[in-house]
Amino acid sequence: MTNRITRQRLLLSVSSTLTALMLCASVQTQASAPTSDFSTKPPTTDTTSSSTYVTHFWDALALEPQNAWSQLRKSFAWQDQQLSAQARVRVDQWIAHYRSSPENIATITQRAAPWLAFITQQVEARNLPGEIALIPFIESSFDPSARSHRGAAGLWQFMPGTGDALGLVRNGHYDGRLDVITSTQAALDYIEMQADQWYEGDLPLSLAAYNAGAGTVNRAVRNAQSQGKSGHYWNLQLPNETMQYVPKLHAIAAIVANPERYNVSLPEIEAEPTFAKVQLSHALTLREASRLLDVEQSALTKLNPGLLNGAIDPRSAQTLLVPDETSHEMIARLSQGEPQSAQVATSAPDTYRVERGDNLSTIAARHNLTQQHIMRLNAIERPDTLQPGQLLTLSDS
Repeated sequence: MTNRITRQRLLLSVSSTLTALMLCASVQTQASAPTSDFSTKPPTTDTTSSSTYVTHFWDALALEPQNAWSQLRKSFAWQDQQLSAQARVRVDQWIAHYRSSPENIATITQRAAPWLAFITQQVEARNLPGEIALIPFIESSFDPSARSHRGAAGLWQFMPGTGDALGLVRNGHYDGRLDVITSTQAALDYIEMQADQWYEGDLPLSLAAYNAGAGTVNRAVRNAQSQGKSGHYWNLQLPNETMQYVPKLHAIAAIVANPERYNVSLPEIEAEPTFAKVQLSHALTLREASRLLDVEQSALTKLNPGLLNGAIDPRSAQTLLVPDETSHEMIARLSQGEPQSAQVATSAPDTYRVERGDNLSTIAARHNLTQQHIMRLNAIERPDTLQPGQLLTLSDS
């Protein structure tokens, strides 16, 4: 994808620059043998000194404390884009709208606290622009239990048919659209697949299709091209909601990128996910899990909105999220004396045997992988060609 290539080249360039500067710092350290660290000494006024340059370099790295917001900003890719005057007006209108209700931004971003670090990591792992991690701000106000009057549900607001097509299990006990882990994987799969299938990697067009459907966007592209226009998102005539979709994302990302400029306060959110994943092979109620883990049941309910009746059934879902401060010893108690059946998920197994009813999306979500990763390792061209009994390789090793 064009976006990925550009981003990878940028990362390579930055990495090379950092490496050179670090080597420079190493040489300077050996030559001058300073006896105290840079943070405790004011910079020298000799601007010709290479040690001053190194000091400033390391000081600059330490300026911003690492949290979920700083991690997200690092992965932003759209902030320096040169938009047309008309597109800029559309974005600025939404910046003004969000700024007019800072209390709403505070509420929504606070609601994002359990999920933002995890989503950012998943977006980064795919080399997608960090702005994609803010789609739930637009879709659901970062409420994983949100339901629309049209039937969409979850953080990413999947309609039932779309969720079914992406392999999100939905029954009376469990709704994968409300499960943040599986729905996030499905949403990113969907965005990437549509970008690759229809739009030669053009993510704004894929996001428009995420909102309005590929058929609507494809017709708009053809109409624009018939009028001699480029067919890019900003040139299209689309349903009003879709016309506002990408400008909204640009706007909220601009505010997150520079909250001081817009007089907005963002809540403190840890740089790492605040939950651990526990794989279960047996049914368990959240009430019982609460007792075994010595964790409030309300905390487990909040982390597992996809469990509709307060219990996990491995036939529908195998992963239970628990607060990250829960000890491994407590987690082992979930197995009622068999610690091996409930373990914190740290890595995927090497292989998996496809069972009846499996699809690529659910297998990927179950093992914290992407569909594209599994397809690449197993030379799968179409996700719908899996067969019961098929042995899949899940690891490069």
